[in-house]
Amino acid sequence: MGLTLSEQILSHSAGRTVHAGEFVVVEPDVVMSHDSLTPSIIKIMREEIGVEKIKHPERLVIVFDHVVPPSTVATADSQNLVRQFACDQGVRLFDVGRGICHQVLVEEGIASLGKIVVGADSHSTGYGSVGAFGTGMGSTDVALIWATGKTWLRVPETIRINFVGSFSPGVDAKDLALKLCRELTISGANYMAIEYHGLDWLPLPGRQTLASMAVEMGAKVGIIPPTGILPDLYHSPDWLFVDDSAEYSKTLTINVDSLQPQISIPHAVDHVCDLSDVVGTPVNVVFLGTCTNGRYEDLNQAAVILKGKRIADGIRMIVTPASSREMARASADGTITTLVEAGAVITTPGCGMCMGRHNGTLGDGDVCLSTANRNFKGRMGAPTSQIYLASPAVAAATALHGRITDPRIL
Repeated sequence: MGLTLSEQILSHSAGRTVHAGEFVVVEPDVVMSHDSLTPSIIKIMREEIGVEKIKHPERLVIVFDHVVPPSTVATADSQNLVRQFACDQGVRLFDVGRGICHQVLVEEGIASLGKIVVGADSHSTGYGSVGAFGTGMGSTDVALIWATGKTWLRVPETIRINFVGSFSPGVDAKDLALKLCRELTISGANYMAIEYHGLDWLPLPGRQTLASMAVEMGAKVGIIPPTGILPDLYHSPDWLFVDDSAEYSKTLTINVDSLQPQISIPHAVDHVCDLSDVVGTPVNVVFLGTCTNGRYEDLNQAAVILKGKRIADGIRMIVTPASSREMARASADGTITTLVEAGAVITTPGCGMCMGRHNGTLGDGDVCLSTANRNFKGRMGAPTSQIYLASPAVAAATALHGRITDPRIL
């Protein structure tokens, strides 16, 4: 019997062949945490587990991205504590302004093909964009990995998604991700792996969008096979490949040629419909950014639509690049200038207003069109606010008109 990509990666780490449903103890190759949760992980390791020294500090990565720069004295103190801890323990730390943890680990080549990458963040599924077994864990689980170097996992069953065709103008990977949420629902892949097939043509940024949003369907992992561009970007281990005899719990086919722009409406990610169903809905905030859609390609896509124009009166458009590298690239070719001249506000690379803690928190009754990954009630601020999720092109078109707009009609 063949093996899925998840089974191959976990088998390689465990030193034996494992299949879906089995429990396995592995040593993660990379363990990531960020500024918001690292203080609690430190406390758990020291006070509850009773360990002072990290087992394998070279495997750890800490990234400051959730509230950067710090918005309160308490947040600043917590970040200072983490800086000192990282220095004392010999842990790699990417400080304020470097970018979102998931983007940074991919840019730095820390997350790569065949590795097990565990993160103290649910969107760690994003590492599957480069063929890694990327998954999120809670603070206690991460603290135990810090202390022992090991963790246990249940080998997930796998859903195979076969994509046929390619995008038509005005449609991109965000629409594809939302379409999957619509098809599988928010719990349709609970503790399962999703494998995305037929995307050899899809560039890395689009793959990151898809893999990041796998968790929005309940998935433990979302992996795009090491085909197409990936072997050119990363060394591909001989033992990791698409096994035609692998067994999948479910197979779904999506026709990309006929895909229309999609939008998630309040207050659930899988509450998805065709964009045309809500065109004309007034908004007053547009957010472009996050680990889902904060890369150069996303910013540039918005800039092309906004070039030489101004966003609508009364609209607040907030743009948060995913990393310093993406921001520099967007600055070099005038993308950032175009966005600023159109009326957008550019903030420090990082998570930005995604979780409603700073850089544009939503107030009572605000309606936001966001390129982020979640639109739960109160996610970005006031529980009376509303969040629609869509692509960068829809975000730019909406900012231009002050109401949800199909970019294909511009």
